[in-house]
Amino acid sequence: MNRDLVRDLGTALAAVLLVVTAVLVGTAIEREDGSLHVRLPPLYAHWEPHVGPGTPAALAVAVAVVAYGPSLARRLPWRVLLGAAWGTAAAWTWSLALIDGWQRGIAGRLTTKYEYLQVIDRFDDVHGTLRDFTRHILIDSPDHWPAHVAGHPPGATLTFVLLDRIGLGGGAWAGVWCITVGATVGAAVLVTVRALAGEALARRAAPFLALAPAAVWMGTSADGYFAAVAAWALALLALAVTGSRPRLAALGSGLLFGLTGYLSYGLTLFALIGAGVLLLGSAPVRDRLRLLPLVLAGFVVVPALFTLAGFNWWEAYRLLVERYYQGAGGIRPYGYWVWANLACTVLVVGLATAAGLRRAAAALARPDTSLHRGLRTSLRTDLRTSLRTDLRTGRPAAGPRLALLVLAALLALLVADLTGMSKAETERIWLPFAVWLLPACAFLGRPRGWLAAQATVALLVNHLLLTGW
Repeated sequence: MNRDLVRDLGTALAAVLLVVTAVLVGTAIEREDGSLHVRLPPLYAHWEPHVGPGTPAALAVAVAVVAYGPSLARRLPWRVLLGAAWGTAAAWTWSLALIDGWQRGIAGRLTTKYEYLQVIDRFDDVHGTLRDFTRHILIDSPDHWPAHVAGHPPGATLTFVLLDRIGLGGGAWAGVWCITVGATVGAAVLVTVRALAGEALARRAAPFLALAPAAVWMGTSADGYFAAVAAWALALLALAVTGSRPRLAALGSGLLFGLTGYLSYGLTLFALIGAGVLLLGSAPVRDRLRLLPLVLAGFVVVPALFTLAGFNWWEAYRLLVERYYQGAGGIRPYGYWVWANLACTVLVVGLATAAGLRRAAAALARPDTSLHRGLRTSLRTDLRTSLRTDLRTGRPAAGPRLALLVLAALLALLVADLTGMSKAETERIWLPFAVWLLPACAFLGRPRGWLAAQATVALLVNHLLLTGW
């Protein structure tokens, strides 16, 4: 067994121990004083072993991706691979959701008392509702919003209002929307990785993005939809700063970044990942700086529309912070969740990603060897070509570029953690950040074994637990 594999397995074992520790310590705290407000810490879930109509499909998708994913990712034409990544992610998400059954797993998810569909009828006058939105955020305010409506800018709720207006109302259509859109995340990440770090590494990451444990919570959490919007904002930015239709891509990126900020307050931290994309772009620095006005021009469109409609983002965020501490957020202990949230993230991204993050750090520490360590022989020609190009342009090699992108996402996630505004439920809330850790798996050797580990995590969680999202 080679040294790198031993280190990878050691990292995966450390991730397992983190999860086990979070379970044991969290269970003890919850039994003592109930301050965690979750039944099965660190997850918002409870123990309920079960199978369902999605079980055979989930097993079939997992076996197919483990057996054929790496080889197909190498051979398929690029555009076909993007479509396959989307389709496979959708099949994986649908099958996992249907383990809980149609009503409990999909149609009823977004209809609970905490969710967006509870307030559709209060948006008959959209302009008036937006103007009065902040008056209903605090718990002691009249007709206060449900938790998720109050906890997000109104762009999130308006999405489901618009679906209702075009005849796609109700929990079933909301679930279909979130799964269909959320499943495009993998394709967006692949576009970004290819633009910034080369096609070879993007192809290696593809099976891991299609078979991510995150799919347990992508279907049907609205945060999966938010993750897709944010991911395509970054993908367009990556295309802009690498010279692919830069003006149009920059404007589109700005528009999506503006929308992202009105879907979730916390996604403003995507500015950190966006800054990383700007730095890693292959276009000359002067050209990248010239694109910033276009990005900003696109960015201001959505905020301007909401502001003109009467919604004050800053006032709403201030009131949200107050509301957060009025509820469970004011009770849940920071000292536990600041590290237990990371245990949740292990379950979302899987053990392979934990090992991949170790390799990403090594790629930065040893850039001269990061391109070839653990990579298959069939990819070395592409990687050597990439390295020769990097030497001519003076850019960092492909491996370090991918590592920097992944670690920028990790930094954004850690900042979110330290703020204390994400105590618990981060398996859902952090989906937009967590999916950007998955490309670190491109650094791993023996992909089939690691893919099997990823699938095992997702299947165990979805069959043994009934998750809240």
